[in-house]
Formats: sequence, structure tokens, C-alpha cells
Amino acid sequence: MLDSNHIKQLVIECGASLCGISRTIRLEQDATFLLDWIKNGYSSSLDYLHKNTNLRTNIEEMVPGAQSVIVCAFAYKNSCSSGYKSSCKKKIASYAICEDYHTTIRKALNKVLKQLENKYEVKGRVFTDSAPIFEKAYAVNAGLGWIGKQSLLVTPEFGTFVLLGEIVIDQKCDQYDIPFSENRCGTCRKCVEACPNHAIMERHIDTRLCISRATIEKQDTNSIALHGWVFGCDECQNACPYSKHGPQNSSGILKPIFNPELIDWDKMTDEEFITSLSKTPLKRSGLKRIITNYFKNHIV
Repeated sequence: MLDSNHIKQLVIECGASLCGISRTIRLEQDATFLLDWIKNGYSSSLDYLHKNTNLRTNIEEMVPGAQSVIVCAFAYKNSCSSGYKSSCKKKIASYAICEDYHTTIRKALNKVLKQLENKYEVKGRVFTDSAPIFEKAYAVNAGLGWIGKQSLLVTPEFGTFVLLGEIVIDQKCDQYDIPFSENRCGTCRKCVEACPNHAIMERHIDTRLCISRATIEKQDTNSIALHGWVFGCDECQNACPYSKHGPQNSSGILKPIFNPELIDWDKMTDEEFITSLSKTPLKRSGLKRIITNYFKNHIV
């Protein structure tokens, strides 16, 4: 069996803030919740969530013989995570002022997987928000935290300001972490009340009203107020007491690489965007979409 302590040591050395290990489990309850959520119309333009439900419930469909899921959380809280002035019309979610986490986390975890392959002769795959995996459910099962009322993973140490990556391997570990069974939100509703469009509905989101969806994902006919945001939204995270009290990221991974308040979106050229921001998550939207969101905020 694999040495779980050695695995965690490798993961922390690669730049992760937290690591937990779960057995592979069938997540039928989560799949049922997702299907009901979609049926009620809450997914709006997120068509990709309608696909591959069978893969979500059984991770072995993507990694044959999967036995263990190594869940890695990368903290990213930075100066923008504490919020912007209410008058600001160019707010960007704080994870997006860093290099694209899909690239940085995948690169770090692939290095860990390579080390595991060499030492233990395992076979596996790395995932970073890039496959139909209930990664938050696995994070809970790996003991990293609980699902808050805003539907995000809340960790005791860093609040919601973490990004997840997983290494799924085909061997068992010598020990697995105890699932996080306690929900520490209690009666707190600060995240629910902080959403300016009232999109949070106690552990799930009505994405028809969600600013993050409206500024990033495929557009639909439902026009909503963006409240100064041009890419993503941190309102519910800023309000969470665990997020507020969590430390700023001090590791080399997911460090900020630009200051959004210094950018004049209406004057930026495509060439300048590619040169300065193409390595960030903003590349997904592109300059034209961001400028459209920027001017919407000036009109509203």
C-alpha cells in the first residue's frame, strides 16, 4: 500500500496548502441533487453540466481501477480578496489576477504524480476543474472542509479562498482521512445576504442571477446587474467569516501578477491584452467580453 504521509509531503512540497486522501466512492446522492438542480432551471447557460452524469458518479469510468483520490487545496487569498470599493467598475475575482490555476495546479500535481509513478508504479490522472468530478464532495470526504451555504468548499484554515486539484490513482493507501462531518456555518447567512442579486439559495446557486456566470460563461438572454464586476465575483466569499480570517497566500503558486485597478479596459488593445493577461483566466472571456461587461457597469 502507498504511504499516505509521503504522498501528503509531496503534495505540500509542490505548493499546495492542504491535502487529504479519500477512497473512491459512488456519489449517487450528489448526482441526484445535480439533476434536480438542472431540472429546476438553475443551470441557465451552463450546458456542460448536463453531460456525463455517469462519469460524475463513478470516477473509475475515467481512471480504470481507481482506488484513491488525493485531494489538494491551493490557497490563493490576495489583496483583491478583501474586496473593492463600492464605486469600482472593474472588479475581478481574486483568483483571476493570478496565472491560470488550470495550468499551475495541473503542472504541480503532474510532477507529484510522476514521483508516485516512479516510486510506487501507480497509474493515475490529474484533474483540475477539468473533468466531470464532484471535487467538492471528494474534498469533504478527504477531510478538508464542508460545503457552505454558498455551495463552495469552506476550509477551517483558509475559508473559501482555495482552488482544488485531484490526483486519482489505481492503488490503495495505508490510511485515509476521516470525512469532514461537521457543518460549521451554523446559523450564519452572511454569504447569502451578501449576494447583490440574491442568487444564493442555501447550498446551491441560481446561476440565472449569478454575476460570476453572467460575466464569464456562455451568455444567455437574461440580463442582470453586474455591480461593478467584469470577470467573476467574490461577494459571497468576502462575506464568509472563515475567508475573512484566513491568511493571504504566501506560497509561490497562485501569486497575483497584475493589479486590476490599474487597468484602463476601454483603452486596452488586443495586443496589450495578449501580452499582459493571456496567462490568466481572463483569456477565457477575452478582451471584447470584458470591455462589454465594463461598459455595462457604467450604464447601470
